[in-house]
Amino acid sequence: MPVPRPLRERCRDFLDLFEEIRYIFPASHPGGGSHFVFVVTDTAITVISTGTLSRTKPKSVWGTYPRRTRIGPVDVGGGAFFEFGGVDFEVDDEYVPVVNAADAEVFARDTLPEDPHPDL
Repeated sequence: MPVPRPLRERCRDFLDLFEEIRYIFPASHPGGGSHFVFVVTDTAITVISTGTLSRTKPKSVWGTYPRRTRIGPVDVGGGAFFEFGGVDFEVDDEYVPVVNAADAEVFARDTLPEDPHPDL
């Protein structure tokens, strides 16, 4: 399921004016707790905290990393987990391809499928 447009728009408030969102996905600390939105732009990876009670109301920037930072790999044995910035995160299975595509865009461009709508 795509990230809803209102959440995408709220996340834009935490980005530089000219950054273009390439990928966006929610994640959380394993076993519950704090929730986050990973926003991958053309220049950076911004991790935005939404707190413990909400998944849709960005509160603050947890961290910003250079775009050449690898997000995965995602360990899909018994859930979907990855380590980023020295912290463990959990992501819903449906977002594993998003993480993989974000990494492939930088680290393995030849593995990405062709854009089906290059003129959009």
